[in-house]
Amino acid sequence: MSMADRDGVIWMDGEMVPWRDAKTHVLTHTLHYGLGCFEGVRAYNTANGPAIFRLKEHTDRLFRSAHILNMKMPFSKDEINEAQRAAVRENNLDEAYLRPMAFLGSEGMGLRADNLKVHVMVAAWSWPSYMSPEAKEMGIKVRTSSYTRHHVNITMCKAKANGNYINSMLALNEAISGGAEEALLLDNEGYVAEGSGENIFIMRDGVLHTPELTSCLEGITRATIMDFARELNIPIKERRITRDEVYIADEAFFTGTAAEVLPIRELDGRVIGAGKRGPVTEKLQAMYFDAVKGKLAEHSGWL
Repeated sequence: MSMADRDGVIWMDGEMVPWRDAKTHVLTHTLHYGLGCFEGVRAYNTANGPAIFRLKEHTDRLFRSAHILNMKMPFSKDEINEAQRAAVRENNLDEAYLRPMAFLGSEGMGLRADNLKVHVMVAAWSWPSYMSPEAKEMGIKVRTSSYTRHHVNITMCKAKANGNYINSMLALNEAISGGAEEALLLDNEGYVAEGSGENIFIMRDGVLHTPELTSCLEGITRATIMDFARELNIPIKERRITRDEVYIADEAFFTGTAAEVLPIRELDGRVIGAGKRGPVTEKLQAMYFDAVKGKLAEHSGWL
């Protein structure tokens, strides 16, 4: 089904508009130059109805991204939060993927990007898991990309910026064409950075390791998993990780709003651990799905 040809409504600049009428001009500045920012958010069906997971944190990151890109948000955080709730509610969704985005309009053209209005939209639709149910248990095949992840002084890595994802798309398409299901990108010094749209963790000798946040995005699912690891008294180290350390890890997994908690069974033809989801990954994954479904009372504030 086309993303443009659907029933429902989309929030645009403060009002709900019919889905098929949610349009912008072909000379929209962000369409040409990629300067914009967005979030990927999920709502899950809970015993109390649909609930958006970690809405506040996602909206906070959207505003941080806009600030980094020097985009003046025309709405408050409360307004954007309510727009996301309304997008789920007005589209009668039990579970949903949400896409809030801030972009520059068609008031002008050119790299100076002056006198441009910042527009904001929020869409919500039903989007099942990023990978198959089998992948959540058996894991996925990953290939190290020939594309390098962004350098911190080439683009702004703490912003979830539209244009940054050209790098991700090239890496992912390369991995898929080579028979893998995801890509692993290295930073400009050759250390492990992240997947095309996910953070990475490895488990080795009872310690959970994840790359330090340099060229990596500050993942909200990443932070959630680290909270769970602390609750389980699993030691965590944020540090530089080499590609061959992933080869010899006991377990490895990706995290992200779209990917959720996704085991890695193989990297570059090397089987990782037992070649399927490991026990720590399984425990953290179960805690995550309990949390998003509202089954962890101690984390009810995330919904």
